[in-house]
Amino acid sequence: MRRSLWLLLLLLSARAGAQVSMAVQLPPAGVLLKAQLWNIVLVSASNTPQNVRITLRLMDAQTNQAVLTGITRNIILSKGARQLQLGDVMPVQYEYLSAAIDRSVNGFLPAGNYFACYSLIVEGDKSGNQPGEDCIPFAIEPVSPPLLNSPADQSVLDTRLPQFTWLPPAPVNLFNDLNYEMILTEVHPGQSPQDAVQQNIPVYRAPRLRNIFASYPSGAVALDTAKEYAWTVIARNGSLFAAQTEVWTFRIKGVHNKTRVSNGAYVQLKKELDGVVVNSSSLQCAYRNETGDTTARYELIALESGNRILDAGTLSLKRGDNRMDIPLDKIKGLRDGRSYLFRLRNSRNEYWQMKFIYTRED
Repeated sequence: MRRSLWLLLLLLSARAGAQVSMAVQLPPAGVLLKAQLWNIVLVSASNTPQNVRITLRLMDAQTNQAVLTGITRNIILSKGARQLQLGDVMPVQYEYLSAAIDRSVNGFLPAGNYFACYSLIVEGDKSGNQPGEDCIPFAIEPVSPPLLNSPADQSVLDTRLPQFTWLPPAPVNLFNDLNYEMILTEVHPGQSPQDAVQQNIPVYRAPRLRNIFASYPSGAVALDTAKEYAWTVIARNGSLFAAQTEVWTFRIKGVHNKTRVSNGAYVQLKKELDGVVVNSSSLQCAYRNETGDTTARYELIALESGNRILDAGTLSLKRGDNRMDIPLDKIKGLRDGRSYLFRLRNSRNEYWQMKFIYTRED
């Protein structure tokens, strides 16, 4: 009995003597350099130097797909603890499995949710007691996520074809393939906007957007004046999730509640559309002719009919302020309650424009 106990203690001692433990030091969230993946503490309980290598698999937490693998050089480890940094493990043999990963040594890791899985290989250890893979979850978050801009939260819009804008995440240098996915969905009675985005089938989804704006297409499902809609934008680096905006809501105002433009009120044409939509049975607009053009081309476009040009022609201009009255009753194809775009092009090839909803006079 005493001999068996002595043999067991000897076996445990030998096993502990050859054991090497590893502790990875990663921040749970924030901005992370690729070099910081190798902030590791190794502890050896062996009286003899150990020759070890460390392997890494970096995985996307959403898809469980590896985006980067790496294996260090051989590291000689004496008894006790040793703090490793990038210089102690270089050169590292990397395999890049995602175009979103920066290949430079000191590059930032793209924003997203990850698992960093480490394995420790002790050279010459034939005991079969090598530690397995240890995975650590962490998140890389932009300092500022993307922010919704317009239409404003809980706004009531005069158009059935709204324009959506947002601000990019920061810092932008975290991303080498920044793109956006915009999601628009109906909010059912008694449902929160956040639940609507997560649970409901989208009314409209626009993936892989490169710009920080999107227009609701005329060919999509018509937005209902009796419903509330929620929208959000997801920022991605390639296919990797990076960050998401808040969820905002809006409604479409009914035609009977829309404000008509009174006779004598002229709407100023603008270079940039700002979401302002007027209702009118006759088109009255103002334009400041800074180029001194004597004429300018114009177009009238049906936004809800595939951006079809309903009318085009030439307008006479004078230098300075111009007020133009364009009768609409003689233009074929105008439909009551539908959205249209009037735009004028000057000699600089600039478009000055306005949106309006045609309201037929009774």
